[in-house]
Amino acid sequence: MGDFVAQDKSIKTNVNENSKNEQLENYRVSNMGKPLTTNQGRKVVNDAEILTAGERGPSLQQDYYYFEKMTKFVREPIPERKVHARGYGAHGEFECYESMKDLTKAGFLQEAGKKTPLFVRFSTVQGSRGSKDTARDLRCLGVKFYTEEGNYDLTSIAMPVLINTDPMKFPDVIHAYQAEPRTGMPTGAGAHDTFWDYVANNPEALHMALWVMSDRGILRSYRMMESWAINTYLFVNEEGVPTFVRFVWKPVLGVHSILQDEAQKIGGIDPDYHRRDLREAIDKGAYPEYELGVQLISQEDEHKFDFDILDPSKFWPEELVPVKLIGKMTLNRNVDNEFAEIEQVAFNPANVVPGIDFSNDPVLQGRLIAYQSAQYHRLGSSNFQDLPINRPVCPFHNNSQQGFMRYPIDVDEAKYNNNSLSNSSPHTTPIEEGGYEHYPQKVDGTMTRARSDSFTDYYTQPRIFWNSLTEIEKQHTIKALSFQIGSVLSKSVRQQCVDQLVNVDQEMAYIVADNLGVDRPSGTHVSVETSYPSLSQYTNMNSSAYTRKVGVLIGNGFNGKEVSEALSSLEENGVFVDVISDKLGEVKGDDGTSIMVNKTFLTSSPYLVDSLYVVGGTSTDQPMFDGEMAIFVQEAYKHYKPIGVASTGKAYIPTTQNNNLSGVVFAANNPNFHKEFVNAIAMERFWDRT
Repeated sequence: MGDFVAQDKSIKTNVNENSKNEQLENYRVSNMGKPLTTNQGRKVVNDAEILTAGERGPSLQQDYYYFEKMTKFVREPIPERKVHARGYGAHGEFECYESMKDLTKAGFLQEAGKKTPLFVRFSTVQGSRGSKDTARDLRCLGVKFYTEEGNYDLTSIAMPVLINTDPMKFPDVIHAYQAEPRTGMPTGAGAHDTFWDYVANNPEALHMALWVMSDRGILRSYRMMESWAINTYLFVNEEGVPTFVRFVWKPVLGVHSILQDEAQKIGGIDPDYHRRDLREAIDKGAYPEYELGVQLISQEDEHKFDFDILDPSKFWPEELVPVKLIGKMTLNRNVDNEFAEIEQVAFNPANVVPGIDFSNDPVLQGRLIAYQSAQYHRLGSSNFQDLPINRPVCPFHNNSQQGFMRYPIDVDEAKYNNNSLSNSSPHTTPIEEGGYEHYPQKVDGTMTRARSDSFTDYYTQPRIFWNSLTEIEKQHTIKALSFQIGSVLSKSVRQQCVDQLVNVDQEMAYIVADNLGVDRPSGTHVSVETSYPSLSQYTNMNSSAYTRKVGVLIGNGFNGKEVSEALSSLEENGVFVDVISDKLGEVKGDDGTSIMVNKTFLTSSPYLVDSLYVVGGTSTDQPMFDGEMAIFVQEAYKHYKPIGVASTGKAYIPTTQNNNLSGVVFAANNPNFHKEFVNAIAMERFWDRT
């Protein structure tokens, strides 16, 4: 194992964007063209039939190969993550925009243009590995930077606030959020009694629940997910000066969502919707990009704000604490093996590097203990760091030399410090030579089980969030609340929930109460009229057609020149295309133009595309073809999606005096069709459509 030889050299490794891939190459194995063998290398003659006493006789106990194959098979699964069980990941790199040495001595942030390899895992929270991608849920992002100073794990979530303010309550909220214990239902959804009972009786939970009920709870794509490391960390520079910091990843494509109805339909049609989208984009070279931003608060300004900066259930408004973009993450390589890389990757917020430290954020303090224990349980051994996906690319040495599945062969006589036999190797490292030391924070207080009163303002920020939403976002949030709490069987819990919601907005609480069949709550919302544009997804929407997916509905006999030019325009603008018809194969235009069909009406759906290009044409079963075309158009129109219409497709667009056709672009007699259609795709939705 040449990799271990390299680890014996106590030198600083030069890490670049290719370092992790080069390390993983030592572990990649291909069986192509190789003979099938047992685990001991014995070649196998027959891999289809067990050993029996005669052709119709019983099996024999001496069939060692069957025993090996089957017993290994039934032991393949490992325990699911308690949370974040369903996820997907990819490899990439991080490029630093500018030196941050005035704020932190973290090596990967010292030099503009420096690239660091990394691995990411996106995930939902509530559902099992077999749940659907599009459940309304919190989503998380774990990033493992393979730096010259060791692995740095930055974990974040798709909201800037957490559901609890103390780690002691984390097991409780997950017990409440996950499937109800008597029935094991629902899977991948929070629309049930125990979750909303928790929200109703733990007011600090309302803030994050409101974010999940907004459009941010149902992403269009992992490529379009903003995510915050909701905990407060410290940057520490070479002079030992600390700065409070929160991290945020901002997708270059902007933040986009799907509608609740679409999410529910897609969950049945393609439960792997987000996984597939991420993998296909990378395969096509449309590498997802995210800029890393930091919000910074000096120590002297810690108590300057009307919220506690250590409270993870509160956001830091960008209007008050601006985001400074310091680098960009690019995901540019898919995994070779989902289990070996995505399922076995292990994150831990305690994995930091010199220059990044921990604040007194109580939830962060609790997380520093929980993750390591979880990985020991899931991966079966304290040696999980030796798995290829988890190994640092820099040298690592310690005295932990045993445990299950220990495969390095340690040859040193002494495995303790201090010692004379090995000259106290491995030795400690002074701070000035890169040794990690925590910032010497002054700690003074009486031992207590209590939380600061500064954490107990439960309604001001939820009210600010509500004030900041557009009318469309508010309508969607009310619909989500009505569906989720409407699924609760207990009328008492439904009533308690609207009694909480009235603190956020009275009108909203009244509408939800009416929808739920409970009494309108007494009282009214807190007296706060502040709003922040940064909190609205639609106010800050990045409009681009790039990597949006268009479904081309087409049959034979289309206008070859017109359609070819339209498809070329989509390709030039980086739009992904699915060509959909009644059969796979090719369709031919009036001039002999041939276009390959890669999806059928059965294998696609109007919910799986962002837009339609309605071409039409002929088919051997015209009534069926026309019926399927009508369904696609009707659903796309109903969900406000852009629709481009070829000159041969006008008959599929019903027009009435009640139909304003907003966002429908016709090619006939329109020299600007290509530009107008691409612009419409970039707009994403046409909410004024009737």
